[in-house]
Amino acid sequence: MIVTGGSRGIGAGIARHAAAQGYRVCVNYTASASKADAIVEEISNAGGQAMAVQADIRDPDSVGRMFENVAGKFGEIGYLVNNAGISILSPIPEMPMETLRSILDTNLLGTILCTREAIKRLSTARGGAGGVILNISSIAGAYGGMPGDVIYAATKGGIDSFTMAVSKEVAAEGIRVCGLRPGIIHTEIWDGELSPEKIVELGRSAVPMGRVGEVEEIARSALWLCSDEASYITGTTLNVSGGREIFVGS
Repeated sequence: MIVTGGSRGIGAGIARHAAAQGYRVCVNYTASASKADAIVEEISNAGGQAMAVQADIRDPDSVGRMFENVAGKFGEIGYLVNNAGISILSPIPEMPMETLRSILDTNLLGTILCTREAIKRLSTARGGAGGVILNISSIAGAYGGMPGDVIYAATKGGIDSFTMAVSKEVAAEGIRVCGLRPGIIHTEIWDGELSPEKIVELGRSAVPMGRVGEVEEIARSALWLCSDEASYITGTTLNVSGGREIFVGS
């Protein structure tokens, strides 16, 4: 299993959970080598198998090399989790072009490039054994996001549409393509920015279930969608949001 953006947050949680279930995991990163190596070490110390691979998912050549590196050590992949993504808050008129392009290229183009490479290797029509592609979207893709986060929401809406579209194209080739929309999730990125009291209040005010979600809850849902228990599911994007979309969807 390749997990893009696997060095922290939701990606790291999915990588840990996958390794605990017996997957051999590639922890992809762009620049955070030390964090990726720490996740690999943690997995190895727990008896799992993992490797860290640097790749810029915006670059098709870099993506291709990542898949080759993984195949060389672990054999051909069976699963891809497109998790890497960025969000940079700014009203559209004030957003520099390079920032806008970075969000689009990382979140949407990166997902497309990694998916394209995975299909070449997974497709039974191309000699592969089939497999699963899981795209990590966001509940913002369902309701349009909040002011200042419009481009991020647009990329996630694009991922949702891409998930449905590509699933139709490869359904007969042994590949399931699913999506997962996290809501407000407590990751280590918040540490030092929000106090525990602020996090609790955010959950109470912004989520119908009255709390923010935990990374482990996203990881469990992601691994379920990848598992044989979800074997008749494709083209579907699952909300794992505590009902967040109910508050902001109208």
